[in-house]
Amino acid sequence: MQPSELVMNPKQVFLSVLLFGVAGLLLFMYLQVCIEEQHPGWEPVNYLRSTPRIMTREKIQEHITNQNPKSHMLKDPKDKLANLLNSKSPTRVFTETNHSQGEAPALSRNPGSPTIQLIEKQQGTKILFRKFSETNWSVDIQPLNKSLVTDSKWKRIDATQEKRRSFLQEFCKKYGGVSRPQSHVFHMVSRIYVEDKHKILYCEVPKAGCSNWKRILMVLNGLAPSAYNISHDAVHYGKHLKKLDSFDLKGIYSRLNTYTKAVFVRDPMERLVSAFRDKFEHPNSYYHPVFGKAIIKKYRPNACEEALNNGSGVKFREFIHYLLDSHRPVGMDIHWEKVSKLCYPCLIHYDFVGKFETLEEDANYFLQLIGAPKELKFPNFKDRHSSDKRTNAQVVGQYLKDLTRTERQLIYDFYYLDYLMFNYTTPFL
Repeated sequence: MQPSELVMNPKQVFLSVLLFGVAGLLLFMYLQVCIEEQHPGWEPVNYLRSTPRIMTREKIQEHITNQNPKSHMLKDPKDKLANLLNSKSPTRVFTETNHSQGEAPALSRNPGSPTIQLIEKQQGTKILFRKFSETNWSVDIQPLNKSLVTDSKWKRIDATQEKRRSFLQEFCKKYGGVSRPQSHVFHMVSRIYVEDKHKILYCEVPKAGCSNWKRILMVLNGLAPSAYNISHDAVHYGKHLKKLDSFDLKGIYSRLNTYTKAVFVRDPMERLVSAFRDKFEHPNSYYHPVFGKAIIKKYRPNACEEALNNGSGVKFREFIHYLLDSHRPVGMDIHWEKVSKLCYPCLIHYDFVGKFETLEEDANYFLQLIGAPKELKFPNFKDRHSSDKRTNAQVVGQYLKDLTRTERQLIYDFYYLDYLMFNYTTPFL
């Protein structure tokens, strides 16, 4: 055979490549079908698709993911909200959690045996979970019971409260819709504290008076005689208070429907700066090594070895770069997480919406509503770093001046839903 006969012509090369390509594609499709049959919840990853960062329509009801910077720069707020609501990305399914995989072993057929009782309990839980997930989550507000409020001085505060409740209700009806939960119920209620004696559910929003609210709950529970004698560590690490996710589904469902639910919020920019000052400008054995080291390593060029080792000295701008990064080196934290993702205010109807800006009068009015002892008043002291000036609009301005206008805009867009839901004024950017 001559050497020239060993060389394939272009047509043969093309056909060979085409055949190999088709064979490879068929093999890939076969493997994909096999994997899907073995793992029903598996989805192939589209590596050519950019990471979704714009809110889907359903995200307004569960939680907000990091958003694409380009989407933040829309000039018209109406266009921006429409863009967030009209995204066609797929949504997560609200699924049951069943810890027992496969069929239960037939250890005993005795109806009274522990095994049969356990199986029946699991089946009952599944039925209850299904009913819970199929429930229509109405956002219609119910009138507060004001029979225990006798003093006329609360009229102004009551009028303000009614406006806040109505505003949130109308927002959720207009933009959130009324549908089944998109997130796991135990996650949705994981920030809600329970006080059974006075039938209170309080959703914790860090940096919005939550430490003193926990003190109040401890007093109402009979765990302490006064809110002024409870230390910071006892409040946050004592595990004296119950959370709603510690109950079974029946307990969660009944309390959500019968207890008075309250949430206290704060201007998002003020809350963010307050969290930064608290966690990064003072010694902290958790936030410096866990968050500080990761932030400095990624966002500070030529960082010194000392900073990399202890994580102290994080700058506000570095912290903002971390907050807005879709590929954060360390996860989110409740102290700067959005209220819309902590308390789900368009899925869980809150009877009372307090604000940090009017914290004392709102809190004391709420205590009147739930029939708390008359001598119990909301404490007004600063929980930690009492010598520091409270974070207010003036303090926030000092921190924001070191950021570019684009960075300030992105922070606003990050907390966009919180600004809208609770009717906070758009900051000067």
